[in-house]
Amino acid sequence: SSFDVAVVGAGIVGLAAARELIQRHPSLAFAVLEKEQEPAHHQSGHNSGVIHSGIYYTPGSLKAKLCVQGAALCYKYCDQKGIPYKQCGKLIVAVEQDEIPRLKALYERGLQNNVPGLKLIGAKEIQEKEPFCRGLMALDSPYTGIVDYKQVAQSYARDFQEAGGTILTDFEVTNMEMAKESSAESEDGLKYPVIVRSKK
Repeated sequence: SSFDVAVVGAGIVGLAAARELIQRHPSLAFAVLEKEQEPAHHQSGHNSGVIHSGIYYTPGSLKAKLCVQGAALCYKYCDQKGIPYKQCGKLIVAVEQDEIPRLKALYERGLQNNVPGLKLIGAKEIQEKEPFCRGLMALDSPYTGIVDYKQVAQSYARDFQEAGGTILTDFEVTNMEMAKESSAESEDGLKYPVIVRSKK
């Protein structure tokens, strides 16, 4: 088969990239190649499932911006697709006095990153939120959540296929080589001189 663009790996990153590309370039023929028999078989289906709020990254950095925006987009996508998630929040707890300045610095960093809902709470509020937790002070991050990213990845795969993309499973890429550049151009004027080989 011949495609304009092939993405190798049907994990959540590959599927998200393929989904975005086919939405931007609907005139091109896209494929996602996966060596396993289903998408999201490895890390994408076996991670902790945390929707990070964006507290830790350096203010103004791309990581900080993308994490905060990405969390909002993740919740929005799950709502649109009916994917269950739990916005359970997270407590970052200081159990020693010397940890409190670091906790406050983390709080300030989170505020600079525009993480919603952050607040510092005392020992009594810690107990109210989590009876089995003990601490002097905690940073309460209510926007942190959890989701099954395998379900998210599978939903990305459906979006991609509904847009006309092809997913080839049990298709392990064993080699790539440059081919002579084709004289034929796609509708957007691009050429793709790569041959992908598999065990099939």
